[in-house]
Amino acid sequence: MSGQQDNRSLGELFSALASDTGTLVRQEVELAKTEMTQKATRVGKDIGFLIAGGAVAYAGFLAILAAIAIGLGELGVPWWLAALLVGLVVAGIGGFLVMRGLSALRQETPLPQQTIDTLKEDAEWAKAQTR
Repeated sequence: MSGQQDNRSLGELFSALASDTGTLVRQEVELAKTEMTQKATRVGKDIGFLIAGGAVAYAGFLAILAAIAIGLGELGVPWWLAALLVGLVVAGIGGFLVMRGLSALRQETPLPQQTIDTLKEDAEWAKAQTR
């Protein structure tokens, strides 16, 4: 305590400790709320871009697929086989993209990591103060 003497009674010290602990808990809860709100906002925005981009790309993609199937049909491939081949290739690519997207989403943790780290630091500090 930097050489200063605290003349408060034990009861006053415990009262101050309880008050400070309550303040700390409220601040930690507020930090967790803020962090979770920021994460939810980021994820929501990213999902919005995915949906909008996907809808636009989907329209163009359908036109390209139709052109490929028609092109194969014009080259002499039976129409049903041309459509089947295009469908199989597209399904394979789609499956790959879905798996990649799921993998990326699994890496985003919903936990408020900053708050957890701060709570650990607070616990270590409290242990050090009681020694």
